[in-house]
Amino acid sequence: MEEDTAYRLHQSLGYHLSVAARQQERRLDEALRRLGLTRISWCILLAAGNEGLNQPSEIAEFVGIDRTATSRALRGMEADGLLKRASGTEDRRTRRVVLTPKGRDLIAKGSVHARENAAHMSQVLSGEEEAELKRLLAKLHAAGGGPLPGL
Repeated sequence: MEEDTAYRLHQSLGYHLSVAARQQERRLDEALRRLGLTRISWCILLAAGNEGLNQPSEIAEFVGIDRTATSRALRGMEADGLLKRASGTEDRRTRRVVLTPKGRDLIAKGSVHARENAAHMSQVLSGEEEAELKRLLAKLHAAGGGPLPGL
């Protein structure tokens, strides 16, 4: 009897990860878009505002994107009045990222939507299932390599 070696899309872990990620992203992206944000600009606001990161390289690492994508996003966000980039205090060649009041306000507004999106996903899983899923996803993330060019 011949063994079935055909690739079965709906049995693939990658397929299920991708579909779940797209569902989550779509809900959040729609809410962020109404605020004038993208997923990348949202993550950068969180990095600077909630995590206290102010160096573009730190922000790039936190968000998980390369420095080119980070620089491009920072330029656009500065033009939109969400942040300012200033020379470093000790080394004038470095750049510091500082949120404006508009940027801080969007963190507060976007956090409402992000919490709703997280609750939407969490209500499907028990606390133990959610903890296990996060542990497994962190394991896959750690094995995945370096930063992505964009989210």
